[in-house]
Amino acid sequence: MSEIVNADPAELAKFSELAHRWWDPESEFRPLHQINPLRLDWINTQCSLSGKRVLDVGCGGGILADSMARKGADVLGIDLASKALRVAQLHALEAQTTNIQYREVSVEALAKEQPASFDVVTCMEMLEHVPDPASVVRACSELVKPGGWVFFSTIHRSAKAFMLAIVGAEYVLNMLPRGTHEYAKMIRPSELAASCRSAGLDVQTTRGLEYNPLTRRYWLSSDTSVNYLFATRRAA
Repeated sequence: MSEIVNADPAELAKFSELAHRWWDPESEFRPLHQINPLRLDWINTQCSLSGKRVLDVGCGGGILADSMARKGADVLGIDLASKALRVAQLHALEAQTTNIQYREVSVEALAKEQPASFDVVTCMEMLEHVPDPASVVRACSELVKPGGWVFFSTIHRSAKAFMLAIVGAEYVLNMLPRGTHEYAKMIRPSELAASCRSAGLDVQTTRGLEYNPLTRRYWLSSDTSVNYLFATRRAA
């Protein structure tokens, strides 16, 4: 029997269609370029990346993976969107980023292949795009070494998030292509925390990500009502 892959073909097609624009900071991926320094510094503050073996789940075109490699980590980026991965590989060659590799493999399959192999696992802006986010959380936990760190970021399923992340970002400000996010797939912090506990991950700290459309500036805060990040650790 073939293994059921925890991915939505429509989601993969959506990001593959835009793959050639991934590294254009003025494209649909501008928000990712803008928030990347924030999430990178936050991850590196929780757990110094230098010398660590790091897995980036749902790496897309490699924006976060590339920046973690430049912090001195040995990075593997995985995704199921073939075109985005090819863009990531090409960028690594052009930018001469060493200590980084990319593979087209599901996180669940990699967990069976390389359990407890990574010091750090990141899964950013990905959980809200898969049919079974709890399965991804479990696989991330299986992939990290005991005592290792797993980082998640996603979007709260709330009225405020619907107005700001979907109506505002996609339909009013045109920051993202329409249809990028589906409200029903968004995840409440309490739901993600429950999935983490079930997978053997202890939530260490949470942060919110806010945006001011007038100044076009992002910052981290304690407000997790829209975009939020989790830092978790697997029990040693």
